[in-house]
Amino acid sequence: MTDQYAELDAALERVVEAAQAHLAAVKAAQGRVDDDDVWQAYVNLNNTSFAYDEQLLEAFGEVTPWDVESIDPDEADQRFGGGVGGLDGGDADPHPRVISVRQRRDYRVPSVAALLRVADAARRNLVPGDEEAGPVDSVGEAVLELLQAGDGSLSSLDVPELEPLDGLLTVSEVATPLDLEAFADEDGAGPFAPSDDDLLVGRLDEHPYLSDEEDDHAGHNH
Repeated sequence: MTDQYAELDAALERVVEAAQAHLAAVKAAQGRVDDDDVWQAYVNLNNTSFAYDEQLLEAFGEVTPWDVESIDPDEADQRFGGGVGGLDGGDADPHPRVISVRQRRDYRVPSVAALLRVADAARRNLVPGDEEAGPVDSVGEAVLELLQAGDGSLSSLDVPELEPLDGLLTVSEVATPLDLEAFADEDGAGPFAPSDDDLLVGRLDEHPYLSDEEDDHAGHNH
């Protein structure tokens, strides 16, 4: 039994050492993605934890809270390395182009007054107690107010006061990323205009979902 205790103590010590080595590697990597030292330290920590768990189970029928499976380091490198920067010791291999996603979504405004009211409420919630925040005066300002209240997410426009129409999403490969300083604040077309060397990967057409009642109503309007 003494030898068994010694083996468990040694296995636990290996887990502690592996955890310390993993933490040191993470600190040294400074947030770099796919760092080879971090990956190797992770595999070692995983496998030493698995070994300790197995020995504890065999000796006393006890388990640790670590739900891990053994990782074959060679197999893992082949499966996950695959030439990814850092895992095979080579230089980083970023994609030479930038992926650009552009989206347009149109809306019909059934009631301007209702939209202005909901935008006013959003503005008051965003800056409570701000006496300088005047009323929302236009449809465009109202939509912008809703977007700001929703941190720019288009889901913030999923309100009854806006009726969604068709939309479009494109994915392109571009040579350089967007430079906001290159466009004036009032330029709404330039940042979205494709360049001659842009490569359009594909587009997704978005059609709004209408209930049967809404569909019938829309049909009568055309």
